[in-house]
Amino acid sequence: MFNDKSIWMGGRDTKVNLLLNKANRHGLITGASGSGKTVSLKVLAEGFSAAGVPVFMADIKGDLAGMCQEGIDSENMQQRINNKFGIDNWQYQSFPTAFWDVFGQKGLFLRATISDMGPLLLSKLMNLSDVQEEVLNCIFKIADDNGLLLIDMKDLKAMLKYVGENKDLFVSDYGNLSPQSIASIQRNLVSLETLGADNFFTEPMLDIQDIFRVDENGKGFINILHSVELAQNKTLYSTFMLWLMSELYENMPEVGDLDKPKAVFFFDEAHMLFNEAPKVLVDKVEQVVRLIRSKGIGIYFISQSPADIPEKVLAQLGNKIQHVLRAYTPKEQKAIKAVADSFRPNPSFRTEDVLVELGTGEALVSFLDDSGAPGLVERVFILPPQSKMGTIDDLTRNGVINNDPLCDKYIQTIDNISAYEKLNEAAGIITGGAGTMEDGLAGSFPRTENLGNPAGVNAGAFSPQQETLTDRQAAKREADRLKNLERQEALKAKSNKGVNSAVSRIAGNTVAAAGRGVARQVFGSRNSLAGGVASTLMGSVGREAGKSLVRGIFGSLK
Repeated sequence: MFNDKSIWMGGRDTKVNLLLNKANRHGLITGASGSGKTVSLKVLAEGFSAAGVPVFMADIKGDLAGMCQEGIDSENMQQRINNKFGIDNWQYQSFPTAFWDVFGQKGLFLRATISDMGPLLLSKLMNLSDVQEEVLNCIFKIADDNGLLLIDMKDLKAMLKYVGENKDLFVSDYGNLSPQSIASIQRNLVSLETLGADNFFTEPMLDIQDIFRVDENGKGFINILHSVELAQNKTLYSTFMLWLMSELYENMPEVGDLDKPKAVFFFDEAHMLFNEAPKVLVDKVEQVVRLIRSKGIGIYFISQSPADIPEKVLAQLGNKIQHVLRAYTPKEQKAIKAVADSFRPNPSFRTEDVLVELGTGEALVSFLDDSGAPGLVERVFILPPQSKMGTIDDLTRNGVINNDPLCDKYIQTIDNISAYEKLNEAAGIITGGAGTMEDGLAGSFPRTENLGNPAGVNAGAFSPQQETLTDRQAAKREADRLKNLERQEALKAKSNKGVNSAVSRIAGNTVAAAGRGVARQVFGSRNSLAGGVASTLMGSVGREAGKSLVRGIFGSLK
């Protein structure tokens, strides 16, 4: 409940408040299952919303959606409000709510692009080895060096296929790219598609500013990510939440300390974020948590035990709400002592004893004071939420979604021109073997670099004013085509006599070199797009005719 410049969380003998100007120092809500963590989460979120601070939270159990409706009164609730808190004018209320869903079933589509997710998080998502992760990094670098956008799954698959078929072209600039690693990444992409990741990796991508909304009454929107299905795959859930945290860090400007946060993000089931996460990823989270407060963002983790959070991250969480902990084993008893020692002691009680005595709806609370130091730990009753507890029906949910001004923005999937289209466009023109450069690769690439050649060429390399085929060259092309067909028949005849392997090896080496030379003549490039496209399109003896045809068309150009 918003109270002047703070959020009133509850109390016992005195009121306990979270100061809004210290809310960007992050926080932690922990406790055993059924101890009341969800209630504490809702009360905090409602307080932030009432103070005009937008909130983002993941709804893993499906019981947070009721925040869009007023709470339901009952005799038990009135007794709790009157007896424990002495409130005479308690009011139930709803809060402005936006529903999101990675799968687009229970909320607005929440999407990201492959490039924006980045190789580090994708490697975690696909559980790649260190070597495979390095290869994926190179794939991203090749695409970036050549202005090839990686937006959706088909873009990444097209890049993997292209680089796999032309790996020799990239050795000097990017190192060895193992075919086995590329094949493994391709298999993992297929697995991701079965999880519905192809719906997530597309456009329009989430505009992070759309989370920072305030309604006409000055209340901050509570953005609820429906995560019931998403959380069934822990890796997918954790990767998405880590991506969101990185988005905040990278896109929000520095603002210093404010009277209240610009937004607050709650990360439920926080142990999923860190379980089996590589050290480099944990270090990244620690860095984000440490620095993002200067951008006016508060991050609050929710989990069963503080031990679920890495120590370096835990040290950054200044505001703590600790519900009851269970201690059935020596290890759990030791953990309780460690939790008790993390609070600033209160002389009125022994923290270690109270931790196992707390009832449902009770918690040990320690918030930062005006000076930024941890306050004395207090044993308090947590206020009840003002919004509805539990979930809502689909009719109500759909009404909220359809009336959201952002609905039209995110309802349609957009398939922009990106790496998949560029590579296929280039391949289609080369294999066609006819037309001008303007019909072909002219203007196909948004940057001047040639694929596989980061040094690139000047912008004129793809100019529509380049030389077109003359009648003489066209005639030569046809003659060479017929000669090449005769050669192919001869090759087939020899193959039938048992020398197929030798012929294939010799022809493959000869035509591969010719293909690179031909395209080099056409594009004016040392070894990049020219050689790459030729090699991609002409990879087997069965396609020798295509390679020789290209050589015949372009071989005499100077």
